[in-house]
Amino acid sequence: MNPPLNKRTPSQTDIAEFKDLTKRDALTRLQKSLNKLVMTGQSQSQKNSRTELEGYEQLFSRYLLDNVDQPSIDWQDILPPPEDTIIPYQKLLETNIDDAKELLNKLIVVKLNGGLGTTMGCQGPKSVISVRSGLTFLDLNIQQLEQLNRTYGCDVPLILMNSFNTHEETEKILQKYSHVSVKIYNFNQSKYPRIDRETLLPVATSIDGSDNACWYPPGHGDIYQAFYQSGLLDQFIEQGKEYMFLSNIDNLGATVDLYILKHLLTDETSHEFIMEVTDKTRADIKGGTLIQYQETLRLLEIAQVPKENVDEFKSVSKFRIFNTNNLWVNLPAIKRVIEDKTLQMEIIVNHKTMDNGLNVIQLETASGAAIQSFEGAQGINVPRRRFLPVKTTSDLLLVMSNLFTLNRGNLVMNAKRSFPSVPLVKLGTSFIKVKDFLSRFQSIPDCLELDSLTVSGDVTFGKGVSLRGTVIIIANHGDRIDIPAGAILENKIVSGNLRILEH
Repeated sequence: MNPPLNKRTPSQTDIAEFKDLTKRDALTRLQKSLNKLVMTGQSQSQKNSRTELEGYEQLFSRYLLDNVDQPSIDWQDILPPPEDTIIPYQKLLETNIDDAKELLNKLIVVKLNGGLGTTMGCQGPKSVISVRSGLTFLDLNIQQLEQLNRTYGCDVPLILMNSFNTHEETEKILQKYSHVSVKIYNFNQSKYPRIDRETLLPVATSIDGSDNACWYPPGHGDIYQAFYQSGLLDQFIEQGKEYMFLSNIDNLGATVDLYILKHLLTDETSHEFIMEVTDKTRADIKGGTLIQYQETLRLLEIAQVPKENVDEFKSVSKFRIFNTNNLWVNLPAIKRVIEDKTLQMEIIVNHKTMDNGLNVIQLETASGAAIQSFEGAQGINVPRRRFLPVKTTSDLLLVMSNLFTLNRGNLVMNAKRSFPSVPLVKLGTSFIKVKDFLSRFQSIPDCLELDSLTVSGDVTFGKGVSLRGTVIIIANHGDRIDIPAGAILENKIVSGNLRILEH
């Protein structure tokens, strides 16, 4: 049936105009809410809060106007990176390093220290979890730099980027390191308001008084702006520092590499940004990868991939490398892209549900995505040993085992391991918390010849157990399996019920 002549059906233009007006209205309402929030703060903190929330306002504006909820990549326009943009690490080893001190004095080391240990059942910053020989992530990182500074007579400082969740606790912990030969600095990343998904307004009602649950740290892409705002960037540039080596504090493979640093400081072409990538395995299928897109080297994350192409993105044969988040970035270039407002990073939209059931939105960015904003950017395909993250107790089992030896803060693969890759380990829910994990092992098993371990249910391990090949241990609900002391499990499936009783 045709519509009456005096009524006009909405055209695509009308709908687009309506959506545009709605978005602009949402932005105006947010700006008013943010202004009110700033006014609730103490007078001395209002200036900092205003600067911080201006950054949020820009992020929110991009979220509204750029249709960020849709995939941001046209799949057919993706190209593999040109050969000269991904350098094999082996090629760097041909260089002779006879000026280590001079090179290292141009470097600062920045560790991302914003995460809590809650996913592993621990309180406080994740960096204070004990990972090996009673040493924490922070201990190991400081030991590495202390050894470097003593060996070469150089001055490489450690800088920690904290979040509001970890800052206070980290400040207290750092007091115990006053004797070390490493200068340690720390600064806070931004504190952004969670937004109600329905109203698109902040959940928080005041800057100082509201619950921390109303706020969030906006991902590690915030490093560039937060470092600039802290004043540390200018301070290090004045000292003659040229590059930062940035990595996650829980990646125990992310140590200072002289060959990469030499390449940065002496190559004929200037490289403002280098991303360490490594070969993908079955465990890394969701990791971001480097692509050529619109004549620029870009980081492609799974969130940017259209649904129909996700399986292709996960393919190890098409996308063979992934981002380790070990980044080397030129300090004056960071200053330039911040001041010129040319820093570009894709927005990651994180949907969360608060404890009170309220659905909220967090807008975040990833540090690696900034690669598109820097000149002469490259990837270096590094050995797997430079990517050793500890995200779960499954990872913790590997770094505590005899697969590695510890040498002054550096974890080194055991020479007796016949191949360089680490085993694939999946521990069940009974092992999630560090306390529970430790209680289930009388000693950490021998993993030198292990390929794959899967454990599910109520399982404990006696002393001196050896695991080899592929081992699967499954205790069904209500059953318990005690692996006896000294047991050697090689290519075995253990299931059912096996109890060892004291007598």
